Amino acid sequence: MNRPMRGPATAAEAGEAAGASSATGASTGRAAGHAVVPCRACLSGEDLDWLGGRSVSLALDLTTSVTVRTPGARPSAGAAPDSGGGGTWADQVWAFLRRRLSGLGPRPPAVTVRSAAPSASGLSSSTALIVALFRAFADAAAQMGGGSGVSPVSARTLAQWAYEFEFAVFHGGGMDHLAVIAGGLLLLDGRTTGLPDIRGRVDFPDDWAVVVLDSGTRKDTSDHIRAVRAQLAAGDARLAAYQERCDAASVAVWEAVYRRDLAGVGAAMSEAHTAMRDLQGMSTPLLEELRSVALRSAGLPLKLSGAGGGGALAGICPASDQAEVVALLRRALGPVHPGARVIPARAAAGLAPELAATPA
Repeated sequence: MNRPMRGPATAAEAGEAAGASSATGASTGRAAGHAVVPCRACLSGEDLDWLGGRSVSLALDLTTSVTVRTPGARPSAGAAPDSGGGGTWADQVWAFLRRRLSGLGPRPPAVTVRSAAPSASGLSSSTALIVALFRAFADAAAQMGGGSGVSPVSARTLAQWAYEFEFAVFHGGGMDHLAVIAGGLLLLDGRTTGLPDIRGRVDFPDDWAVVVLDSGTRKDTSDHIRAVRAQLAAGDARLAAYQERCDAASVAVWEAVYRRDLAGVGAAMSEAHTAMRDLQGMSTPLLEELRSVALRSAGLPLKLSGAGGGGALAGICPASDQAEVVALLRRALGPVHPGARVIPARAAAGLAPELAATPA
């Protein structure tokens, strides 16, 4: 199948790209030391960002914010979750930046972190936090650096550094970093190493909305990636079949959005989910039950977002129907699955949409 052409930038994107600089808070209108980053739903193509193949991601307005606090302020308890690597994400991001930016002190400044996205759900809330820490710390350092040689950090460098930082922990791909930084709907072409190529970015239709169904069960992405890398090394035929089917599903999702074919988007997402479940075992009996309830009660096809045996499902419906769909799902799930949460969401711009217009 021919690969789709890169989508045209919107007028808003063109304006952002034309006015973009290396991006301190002062040059972009953001407050230095403050970053707000969306999460993302994967509409098709889990693992293809590092296996090779196409994937489609959608940034969602369930945001994570990081604010650098004034000197001497004490950090909020639990402000940044422990990474399991001997310190908080904030400590480790700061240590990473100290190796690349001059003039940074030995300890990170205190931060306040707020997040609307469910954690360990396949919506990239961890990546959103990491990217927000990188952006807030780098901007604050550039503003306070004066003549110390601390330069502003571009969106492309931010994506590369956040990818390298997270790869050292989880050994995954770069879909999430591009998705939350560039925002909107992205068509990505995966690479076995490094960030994927952005083949297209478009704004999601204003008259469509997203419904997230968080199962309340946590994912284990690190174990999943280890298992898939072992499949890859062994030349597993099921993995090859999965790559082929999900690559085709990603193209179908992208083209259906271009046609404004909502039913086509749902069908392509369902095909991607079926490949995830049947060929790679990414789903669970609970997730399948939640999908069945959603289809019966609200006519909403759902797809698991992310990999790892748990987390959240996402579906797309007309924006005018979103409140009714959410109410129907809550009524249907409440008595039998009280731990599940139904969360309305909309598409979101990224931290730096100009990234999609910047050559790799």
